[in-house]
Amino acid sequence: MGAAETVRDLLAEHGRTYADEAGITLRDKPAPLYQLLVLTLLSSARISADIAVASAAELFHAGWRTPERMRAATWQQRVDALGRGGYRRYDESTSTQLEKNADFLLTRHHGDLRRIRPGRDGSVDDLVAALTDFPRIGPTGAGIFCREVQVVWPEVGPYFDDRALGSARELGLPADPERLASLAPRGRVADLAAALVRAG
Repeated sequence: MGAAETVRDLLAEHGRTYADEAGITLRDKPAPLYQLLVLTLLSSARISADIAVASAAELFHAGWRTPERMRAATWQQRVDALGRGGYRRYDESTSTQLEKNADFLLTRHHGDLRRIRPGRDGSVDDLVAALTDFPRIGPTGAGIFCREVQVVWPEVGPYFDDRALGSARELGLPADPERLASLAPRGRVADLAAALVRAG
């Protein structure tokens, strides 16, 4: 099977971003970008992606789609929502981290992640560095955020984190981001990155 066919099959089977699966309509606006940050925080723990997505959806269903609302929720309310999503192993510490994360965003960036968006001359490395300043977001989490945000911040792309590139190698696809992106239909690089992570 050629590279084009492999990509076509990947997208047919797994081609949906995690943000989309969590019910986030990603736009270059403060609330959906914050929701992606929440999903990133949840995905940064040693827990399955499905549980992270389900738990993010529970938090958003409870109405905590902005840092102000997340911070205003009680610790126990957040724990209960995480539990409903299946996020039980880390629910108590994560509830605390969600509050710290929201507080950091409000204090440092006035609640708006667009303040860390790379400019035309900006570096993705600078974005990763800004993201890892957030409580509980490490390099892996920053990679998840970059992988998903390229849908609305095209200057971040083509972005494939280490897990996506490892999966590409295993499938015989190019491990060079530019070459790999060239195999994706227009506008579907983030879908391909997510599909590679799922396939891996």
